[in-house]
Amino acid sequence: MNDDIWRFADDLGPEKIVYVHDPATGLRAIVIVDNVACGPSIGGARMEPDVSVDECFRLARAMTFKNAAARIPHGGGKAVIFANPKMDLREKERLVRSFARAIEDIRDYIVGPDMGTDETCMAWCRDEIGRAVGLPPELGGIPLDEIGATGFGLSVCGQAAQAFCDVNLDGARVVVQGFGSVGRHAARFLSEQGARLVAAADSRGGVVAEGGLDVDALIAHKATGASVAEFAGGKAIAGDALLDVACDIFVPAARPDVIRADNVHRVSARLILSGANIAVTDEAERALHHRGVLVVPDFIANAGGVICASVEYHGGTQTQAFAAIEEKIRANTTTVLADAAEKGQPPRAAAQAIAERRVRRAMSLRR
Repeated sequence: MNDDIWRFADDLGPEKIVYVHDPATGLRAIVIVDNVACGPSIGGARMEPDVSVDECFRLARAMTFKNAAARIPHGGGKAVIFANPKMDLREKERLVRSFARAIEDIRDYIVGPDMGTDETCMAWCRDEIGRAVGLPPELGGIPLDEIGATGFGLSVCGQAAQAFCDVNLDGARVVVQGFGSVGRHAARFLSEQGARLVAAADSRGGVVAEGGLDVDALIAHKATGASVAEFAGGKAIAGDALLDVACDIFVPAARPDVIRADNVHRVSARLILSGANIAVTDEAERALHHRGVLVVPDFIANAGGVICASVEYHGGTQTQAFAAIEEKIRANTTTVLADAAEKGQPPRAAAQAIAERRVRRAMSLRR
């Protein structure tokens, strides 16, 4: 193994980094179990052709902090599968089942859905090794992407964040980058609070309407397989142009590092609610903080999905999952933002300190 791999190591983890290769199926994947002091790790399996060990580690660490901050009995982990998620369904099933068999003995890692994988993929994993979350309801699961657990959590986070910035959800202009399983539900739940979706984008382009987009119609349009850029209820724009749309709330809900040092000046929002993990680089987050933009840390804002997964894993119901999301995200957002305001520090510093304290306390109780 390349000695450079040790650049990830610190006193929190990672506990293990596993490289997986199955020549028979073409499977190439990485699994990182970061820290299990609070319990077995939960983290999604991301399928994209250009993922990396660096991305996997950053996501696994984000899950460690997310689970600790949410006070659920799980540590952080993540998996990335090097493949095109839009491949033929039969080939995708073959690859995912191969991945599931490869992680069978990594018993402190519980797999869930992420970009490129869904409830059906988790059903295949469960069928192979008896261990997965985010399952279809037919298997007794709570399909977190289908019900919009993460998007619901983002709307709760937005409600709590109003008290700490000059944004009111009622009438707020919202831009959603990544109108998929997280972004579309975030738009739906925020619109129910009176917010107005003025622009959205997916991997093929974007759409903008200054007077507001019909969220339900846009979701139905997207469900046909078409790009939001083809939606008749707005004007088509390039996906990257979304950053230039005037708004109050920006929701990055796709790939990592969407807001960076080289484009942060284009963001006009006063509140950032990250539906995706590591969507804003550290440098960009600091720049936004200095401008007075409130950036709720990703592992606080988007914890709805893993809270739902934990409730499912422990035998809970969908109703219990939504109640837990409401309670935990509202409390966490308020605690973090109040602590940050009191200490005059960025919200991420306050959130990370809280999460680290909980992880280290759990570590001190383990042998």
